[in-house]
Amino acid sequence: MKSFRKELWFDLPGRRAFVNITREVVACLRESGIQEGLVLVNPMHITASVFINDDETGLHHDYEKWLEGLAPHDPVSRYRHNLTGEDNADAHLKRQIMGREVVVAVTKGALDFGTWEQIFYGEFDGGRRKRVLVKIIGE
Repeated sequence: MKSFRKELWFDLPGRRAFVNITREVVACLRESGIQEGLVLVNPMHITASVFINDDETGLHHDYEKWLEGLAPHDPVSRYRHNLTGEDNADAHLKRQIMGREVVVAVTKGALDFGTWEQIFYGEFDGGRRKRVLVKIIGE
């Protein structure tokens, strides 16, 4: 069995964003040479997420409104975590809702997706450089 590891780096200027990283993951898969196996994709930060869904702007807008309704950023004083001097408690909660990682099957050298599925990096506390791990195992 072969193993492949690569880090993708992001430095998004805004506080929140959804970035389609499917092309980058496919490039990693090609580079790995693995034809049958599994791809794990996860952010290496506790205020970011990786998830699978449709690449549709209306859905991304709905995510933004829904997440902000569940865990609003302001007022930052509502969160105990922010008493440490941080202002990102909402980002931790949003990450918990959206999830930590995705695992995708690799079949015949391709991501084995359902219709419309894409991989996204979700940023909930941007403004600094963060990384996403891509780990691929298989034959």
